[in-house]
Amino acid sequence: MDESTAGTSPSGGSRTGRNLPAAIAVGLGLGALVIGSLYTVKELFLLVLAGAVGVGVVELTQAFGSRGIKVPTVPLLGGMVAMLAAAYWGGPVWLLGAFVVVVFVLLIWRMLSDGTDGYVRDTTASVFILVYPPLLAGFAALLLAPGDGRDRVVIFIAVTVASDIGGYIAGVLFGKHQLTVISPKKTWEGLAGSVIACVAVGAWLVSWLMDGQLWQGALIGALVAVLATVGDLIESIIKRDLGIKDLGTLLPGHGGLMDRLDSLVTTLVPVWLLMTLFF
Repeated sequence: MDESTAGTSPSGGSRTGRNLPAAIAVGLGLGALVIGSLYTVKELFLLVLAGAVGVGVVELTQAFGSRGIKVPTVPLLGGMVAMLAAAYWGGPVWLLGAFVVVVFVLLIWRMLSDGTDGYVRDTTASVFILVYPPLLAGFAALLLAPGDGRDRVVIFIAVTVASDIGGYIAGVLFGKHQLTVISPKKTWEGLAGSVIACVAVGAWLVSWLMDGQLWQGALIGALVAVLATVGDLIESIIKRDLGIKDLGTLLPGHGGLMDRLDSLVTTLVPVWLLMTLFF
């Protein structure tokens, strides 16, 4: 989420161009959906995850299509489902195996459907979208799989959301020094706010939910703060290259689902690695 340097616009939205009340309402609704699915039947979260990532895949394929890049949606969605299932019920090796199989399916699908013109361009884009977000989202299924998987997923999501909230508040109140030209509204002060919020939330939740050490949660939080910002910047540069503001319009005040998944998917692998090492 981009930060602003001050205030709100006369229309009631923030100077980031977002409708802040709508964004908060959508965020609370998504949070309720995640918590509700996690703490009823755990596998329901897989359906929520598949739905969110599937929409993100469709948004990316449509955005790439606007620049004449042909990406086959059907095998990507089928591959996404296979990879999530493989990760949850089979583990990391099955996730990797499913990914490799789907890569070859995409290569063959494109070869048989549209001939040679643009083959390298289209297959490269297809594999890119298979990695970002489906392969990375597979690590959410890996987080969910253990007996305490619900708590692991909650920590991961809460710490990543804290990055957005902490960065936004600090950017609005104190932001003066631009972080990068890729996303002009991001500031060093906002990054500092992200780090503080993530470290605090990570230390609290890891000690409470996992009976872990404060330093373990703080380390997870610090890493998430940096990588969530990197995720935002990666999506920003994708949108700049494609010449679009948002990847979708599904979520009022947020844009598309990929505009919310960007920071989540880039933090998944290191969070999973640290959780696996610590617990």
